[in-house]
Amino acid sequence: MKPEVANRLRLNEDLTLALLERFIRDEVDKSGFQRVVFGLSGGIDSALVAYLAVRALGRDRTHAVLMPYETSSPASLTDAFAVVHDLQMPHTVVPITAPVDAYFAQVDTLLGSPATPLRKGNRMARERMCTLFDFSAHLAALVLGTSNKTELLLGYGTQFGDMASALNPIGDLYKCQVRQLSNAVGVPRSILEKAPSADLWENQTDEQELGFTYDDADEVLYYLVDERYSLDETVALGYSEALVSRVIQRVRRNQYKRKPPVIAKISPRTVGIDFRYLRDWGN
Repeated sequence: MKPEVANRLRLNEDLTLALLERFIRDEVDKSGFQRVVFGLSGGIDSALVAYLAVRALGRDRTHAVLMPYETSSPASLTDAFAVVHDLQMPHTVVPITAPVDAYFAQVDTLLGSPATPLRKGNRMARERMCTLFDFSAHLAALVLGTSNKTELLLGYGTQFGDMASALNPIGDLYKCQVRQLSNAVGVPRSILEKAPSADLWENQTDEQELGFTYDDADEVLYYLVDERYSLDETVALGYSEALVSRVIQRVRRNQYKRKPPVIAKISPRTVGIDFRYLRDWGN
C-alpha cells in the first residue's frame, strides 16, 4: 500500500476501539436485547468482531457459533477455537454439511445438473445465517455482522448470507483497518498472517477470486468513495485503468446487495422511503 494512503487510513486505535465498543453496547441496550451472537469462521473479520463484542459486553453476553462444512479448512476451525479459548467465551459448533447436502441432493435431481461452486457457496453462507438467526431467537441475542467496508463496497459477500445482520460494528472499516485493529486487540498471529478466504470451497482465497489484492482495493476505494475521485482522477494517481474500472464495476453492479428490498410506492408514507424512523424512536 502506498505510504500516503496508508497514513490517511491509519486509525487512532484507542479512539476507534472505544467508539466501536460503545456502538455495540448502545445498540444492544436500546434494542431491548442483552446478548449478541455471531458466526466465528477463523478469519480476521469475525475474529475482530469477537474481541470487540467481549470488550463491549463481557464474555457472558456473547455467543460464537462455529459452522464448518466438510470441505472447510481444518485450520479455520483451529483458528476459530484459538479465539474462543483466548476470550474464554461461550460457543457452539454447528456443522452445516448435512443440511446443505440434503438441499442439493434434492434440487440437483429436480434441475438435472449439479450445483456450481457459486450456488453451493451462496447456499452455505445463507445456511450459516439461518443458523445464526435461529440462535438469535433461542438466546434472545442480536446477530452481529462481520463484513468489512471493502467487502460491502465490492459486493464480495452473499446477500442475506454473510452480509445479513442486525448490527455491524466493522462495516465502515477497510480491510487494512481491520488488520490494524485486530493486531491492536490481540487476535492470534495465525489469523493475522493467513490469506483471507471465505472458505466456501477448497483452496479458495478472496484475492484470487477478486483478481486483485485487498490493499489495491482499499487504495482505489479510498479515492473513489472517501475522496470522491472520478475514474480518470484515480488513474492519474498511477493506478491502472483496468484495476480502477474493475473496482467501479463491482461497486455499481453490487449496489442491490447494500440496499433493503425496493418497495413500490403507493401510499403517502412508504417503509424505507418516507417512513424512516431511527431504531430508538419512541425511547
